[in-house]
Amino acid sequence: MASLAGTKSGDTKATWKSYFSGGAVGPFLGLVALCIFLSFTSETFLTLRNFLNVMDQITVIGVMALGMTLVILLGGIDLSVGSVLALSGMVLGYLGNNLGWPFAVGIVVALVVSALCGAVSGLMITKLNMPAFIATLAMMSIARGVASIITDGQQIVGFPDWFSNLAIIRHFGLLSATVSVMIVLTIIFYVFLKYRPAGRALYAVGGNPEVARLAGIHVERATLLVYTTCALLSGLAGVILSARLDSAQPSSGIGYELDTIAAVVIGGASLAGGVGGIGGTVVGVLIIGFLRNGLNLLHVSPFVQQVIIGVVIALAVAADTFRARRR
Repeated sequence: MASLAGTKSGDTKATWKSYFSGGAVGPFLGLVALCIFLSFTSETFLTLRNFLNVMDQITVIGVMALGMTLVILLGGIDLSVGSVLALSGMVLGYLGNNLGWPFAVGIVVALVVSALCGAVSGLMITKLNMPAFIATLAMMSIARGVASIITDGQQIVGFPDWFSNLAIIRHFGLLSATVSVMIVLTIIFYVFLKYRPAGRALYAVGGNPEVARLAGIHVERATLLVYTTCALLSGLAGVILSARLDSAQPSSGIGYELDTIAAVVIGGASLAGGVGGIGGTVVGVLIIGFLRNGLNLLHVSPFVQQVIIGVVIALAVAADTFRARRR
């Protein structure tokens, strides 16, 4: 009987961890505690309207965080995501408004340009053996510069109504098209990492690239595809942000790379690679979203908010370091 009880207990724990892989159980409990605290300190926090507002606010970071999860699983980093976001919006706006191209075509071109940025970063890492930090730092500067050159630093305002409505109209009174896109992509990437061999291979590459190579995994190709995918999702986030703001500007996305990395790390991913998952990233994005929303509801100064979020990031990295030592 004791053995049977132990087995059931172990199965329950394994099932629980399977939902929040990559050390995300702690962050999930932190998210629950945060929501409980804010529900007692703000009357409007636990309302459907506020929840839907938070979903709208986290869409851009949520989409970018999916790609960053893949990069961090490889043990890499991508500092260019905010600049690629800005470049995507500027390409879209310039083609659609300034040149008069069909807006749908402008969206496709913006996504292709974004993917090319990621491919260049991946090639610098794989072919030139540049550290990911340096390669993506260079791309961050290049993409931001090109975004500014397109209109000489001027913003582009006024997009078609159907495009702006993608981020405004909530279908059935619940979800906008942009939020729905984020949810669908989250499910796709969750299934990819958990059940597809190519997804599982990313954990092997992040854990030990040389062992992964000897096991028959094409490490360079995986790296190139991951950075391309990350940039593509950043470009998509740029399209979503342009729809929300009904404008595009070269200064968009400044600091977003830090929020994106923070969301993935807070969700339990290891900066050393090989540990993490989409479930944890979702938790991390929600923590940042609810934390900022709650602080706004409590009328906390934006400057104090920066300090609080910085402390949360530091604690998440410290927890990652502690987990690494225990392993």
